[in-house]
Amino acid sequence: MYAHMDADQLIHKVKAYNPKADTASIVNAAAFAKEMHGDQTRASGEPYYTHPLEVAEILADMRLDTTTIVTAILHDTLEDTEADYEDLERKFGKNVADLVNGVSKLTKIESQTFEGKQAENFRKLLLAMSEDIRVLLIKLADRLHNMRTLHHILKPEKRRRIARETFEIYGPLAERVGTHQIKEELEDLAFQYLNPEARESITKRLSFLRKEGTDMVNSIIAALEKLLKDAGIPAQVTGREKSRYSIWKKMQRKNVTFEQLSDIMAFRIVVESIDQCYHSLGLIHSHYPTVPGRFKDYISTPKPNGYRSIHTTVIGPESQRIEVQIRTVEMHEEAELGVAAHWAYKDGQTEAAVKDARKYRWMRELLDILEQEQRPEDFLESTKLELFQDQVFVFSPKGDLIELPNGATPIDFAYAIHSAVGNRCVGAKINGRIAPLNSRLNNGDQVEIITAKTQNPSPTWERFVVTGKARSHIRRFIRNQQRDEYITLGRAMLQKVFRQEGYEYTEKAVMGVLQNFKAETPDDVFANIGSGLTGARDVFKAIFPAHQTTPLRDPDSPEDLNTAAPPAPGRTSGGGKDSPMPIKGLIPGMAVHFAGCCHPLPGDRIVGIVTTGKGVTIHTIDCETLETFADTPERWIDVSWGEGPDSPEAHVGRINVTLANSPGALGTLSTVIGKNGGNITNLKITTRSVDFWDMLLDIYVSDTRHLNNIIAALRATPQVANVERARGR
Repeated sequence: MYAHMDADQLIHKVKAYNPKADTASIVNAAAFAKEMHGDQTRASGEPYYTHPLEVAEILADMRLDTTTIVTAILHDTLEDTEADYEDLERKFGKNVADLVNGVSKLTKIESQTFEGKQAENFRKLLLAMSEDIRVLLIKLADRLHNMRTLHHILKPEKRRRIARETFEIYGPLAERVGTHQIKEELEDLAFQYLNPEARESITKRLSFLRKEGTDMVNSIIAALEKLLKDAGIPAQVTGREKSRYSIWKKMQRKNVTFEQLSDIMAFRIVVESIDQCYHSLGLIHSHYPTVPGRFKDYISTPKPNGYRSIHTTVIGPESQRIEVQIRTVEMHEEAELGVAAHWAYKDGQTEAAVKDARKYRWMRELLDILEQEQRPEDFLESTKLELFQDQVFVFSPKGDLIELPNGATPIDFAYAIHSAVGNRCVGAKINGRIAPLNSRLNNGDQVEIITAKTQNPSPTWERFVVTGKARSHIRRFIRNQQRDEYITLGRAMLQKVFRQEGYEYTEKAVMGVLQNFKAETPDDVFANIGSGLTGARDVFKAIFPAHQTTPLRDPDSPEDLNTAAPPAPGRTSGGGKDSPMPIKGLIPGMAVHFAGCCHPLPGDRIVGIVTTGKGVTIHTIDCETLETFADTPERWIDVSWGEGPDSPEAHVGRINVTLANSPGALGTLSTVIGKNGGNITNLKITTRSVDFWDMLLDIYVSDTRHLNNIIAALRATPQVANVERARGR
């Protein structure tokens, strides 16, 4: 079907548009390819070296520079022959060697199998791997020649697989870089193998239309030419028949028959300037009725691939509904060749073309490393791609390609696979190695997520995830978890007030005051109490409005929630009044509470904060909570620890402990604390893992020195991995 090209014909074609072409390098490249490929043959039985020459001819038709032509001739030498990079660099220079190397890399990754949405990510991957956009153009020309000779492959299933790959990857890729000519031919050739009946049917109908409509097409062109000439606009008017595949696609998309299609013929008007484009548009719209909704201005708003043109549909000459495309000569060249137009030979100014093409850098970020690996898995592990600034591509263990925003972490990857995988994530392997969950993923990383049924999302994840899906799932879990904790806390606080006032607690009592607090369920009331929105005593008073309460310590005070141990010496219990506290700087009899966020101890530097209805709350001077009172200095009281017989004998100190998960470790922990005069009043395990437990301990101690002695003793204990005084709740 296609005539074979030899080196002389290729040189003749190149010199026709580039008289200054380096023909010697083309001759040398052809001889080198012939020597290297030797006796290799194609499926057709023809010598293999004819294929690179045919690929070079396709690029010569696109008027590309000599470097691209030479690279096309050599594009399979690294992959299929004994030649190496050094051979190419020595004979043809570093530029050509790099381009051939780039094509070889694309050929290697092409062997991966992708379907559906994966094809779109694969196209992006190819774009990103192209250090030079000419690498892609050579790859597209290579695929085009393979499609032209696909009939030589004997196995029908292999032909269909290659055709489908062309449809899913190379056709859209050609469109992405704007090479319209190649896109249409690739799609039409693939259409021939994937749906031959439909293609044959459309071919017959088009043939009939050509015979019937030749005169009509000529008369429409003549009418448009006359209209523009009378207005003084020099223009070239042509009629273009849509490709068979684009006709079929439109029939499928719009669910119409062949006869109902109005724009099988498109008429193109090519003028000299943008002003003339809009002048021509005005003339056509003023002479012919327009079809509503069929006008698109891609000059003011170009397509992402750079395509510029004006499209409009009118009821034109001969009362036919026709599509008209209006563009300048430069726009037409770019529409047909896409980015290739920027590499086309222009009066010997190839340097200008190189600079002009830099605007396409977003398409051709460097491939960082690609080692010669034996297995696809090894290849994936060793591949690091410097891709687009705003996205990163990573692989699952099965080879699926996942697109994520730049800065994504294994947690983002886990939620991208499935929300259940994200929620149960406990660890990750990046390229086969265990990595922290906040690691930033790089292009080409292979990520494996480790899950556990008992795991739940951690609130700390929200600090480093970047995808909306991950953040929303984490926040939803935290909201639900916090609500559960608030409900439990609020119920306990209300039960304590009931107990202190001598009533038996029942949930039925709370049901009667739901409307008072605009709540639907008792849990809503408990959650509000636990979160501090509603006071436990306020709810109690709403239930028993006539009850005269005894002056009591505030049940909401964090220190009073430690009910697991008997009251410490120096503190009252039951309904008695607060004992005088050993704090200097306070008015005698003033109610005092110790903050649960920092647990101040004798020896700590402290400050008092006046709280309406609660008296004074004592904080350590370095407590983070104090930041919330920065704007109200009038509430601060300068206080210090007192001395003497009224000094309390015990206070609560809170510590964080990381304990090895081993038999007897917890017993050792409590023994060490007991031997050092401490008494554990509360213990909470915050996180559990296979090797370690994190715990929060409240311990009765006499002062800061006492607590520091216990911490030192714990640090000397082998089973204790880490111990710190707790700051914050």
